[in-house]
Amino acid sequence: MTTSTATPWPVPQKTTNRVLIACWLAILAEGYDVGVLGAIIPALAEYEPWGLSPLELGGLGSYALVGMLIGAMTIGSLSDRIGRKKMLMLSVLIFTVTQLGAALAPTPELFGLFRLLGGLGMGGIIPVAAALTIEYSAPRRRSFNYGLMYSGYSLGILVAALVALAMLPTLGWRWVIGMGFVPVLLIPVLAWVLPESLEYLMSKGRRTQATELARKLDIVPFVEADWTPAPSAADATKSVGWKESLSVMFSRGYLRPTVLFWISMFCGLLLVYGLNTWLPSIMRKAGYDLGSSLTFLAVFSLASAIGGIVLGRAADAYGKKLILTTFYLLGGVGILLLMFPNNIVVNYAFVALAGIGSISTSLVLTGWVADYYPSYARATATGWALSFARIGAITGPLIGGWIGSTQLAFQWNFIIFALFALVAAAAVALIPRIPAAQRRTSAVSGDRTAASSTT
Repeated sequence: MTTSTATPWPVPQKTTNRVLIACWLAILAEGYDVGVLGAIIPALAEYEPWGLSPLELGGLGSYALVGMLIGAMTIGSLSDRIGRKKMLMLSVLIFTVTQLGAALAPTPELFGLFRLLGGLGMGGIIPVAAALTIEYSAPRRRSFNYGLMYSGYSLGILVAALVALAMLPTLGWRWVIGMGFVPVLLIPVLAWVLPESLEYLMSKGRRTQATELARKLDIVPFVEADWTPAPSAADATKSVGWKESLSVMFSRGYLRPTVLFWISMFCGLLLVYGLNTWLPSIMRKAGYDLGSSLTFLAVFSLASAIGGIVLGRAADAYGKKLILTTFYLLGGVGILLLMFPNNIVVNYAFVALAGIGSISTSLVLTGWVADYYPSYARATATGWALSFARIGAITGPLIGGWIGSTQLAFQWNFIIFALFALVAAAAVALIPRIPAAQRRTSAVSGDRTAASSTT
């Protein structure tokens, strides 16, 4: 994977495109399942057989996130042990089947259980898709490709809002949830399109299989050492286990960035899931009808999809730290300004800025995590960071529920969420450059962009 001018990036664009398409489809399906609850919460709040309070609704919003916390940690780590492709398909199977269960649930308790179980699969998608996208992307295009792939997440939320607009008035919330089962049909497509990770095969010492896969993918030249960044140069051909993948995050060179990544991702996912869950309900309290409230969710998700691609390109060109810090701050400003009575078009603009400053920034940040650590620890580091961040994701919906249950003015939602955007910006600004040992590895393997693109 050498990136010097003498040795071009060896992965053909068609192979990169295959990985991007497969991961985009999986993320699109997850985005629907994440966004669907925010789309139906106004209807659930009025569903008389269950009679849910705002705090109980916030709890339902958090069940899937508890599962995602566990799933990101376990499936991310397992993918570095038993294969990234297998775990991606398993994750899709889990969260699509459980969506059907949630749609048929006769009680809120069973609904929450299915959402919890589905979260296991949803949590596993992101770290695995991140690792595969970073692995098969040229270093100078990694942030852009990651933003392109992750745009499926925001578009999935957009699809959930559009499906809710079409189905809620006539068919009810169960049909909207049940549509999340349809992506189970993607599993055969993923099996056909998606290649296994060469980094995974080499880390397990399966060199013959890796060489054969590289031949099928037209990766020429295939230099084994470039796909085997081991913990030390002396062990360059040694099979890497999960202990090495896990310990690197807390080693002397990586401890500080690990803590800062976790803080910033905690705040970022708190914003994503807090706003995604409560935005339609908050805007209804501000005086908008259900249709307009769901339109705000659609604008929020569409803007973040476009913003993720633009921010990914900008991060490659100007540096991740500068772009992420700036847009977390701008997102906080957009969130805060929603508390004032503005013209609806102006509020659409602020909602779009909030979407870019929460979802778009968090997706670029997740790509940075996958690119920051050595390749043998990509999915593990991303999965553990996301698992900690899921605590923030769980907290986000609960904040909205708590504000609603205490009868505080709806403006407090925007004040509190804006403060978390400020904390995220500060944490990102303090993330150091890649450790010296990793930069030395990069010089040999091309496993990272130039130092200037990572600051």
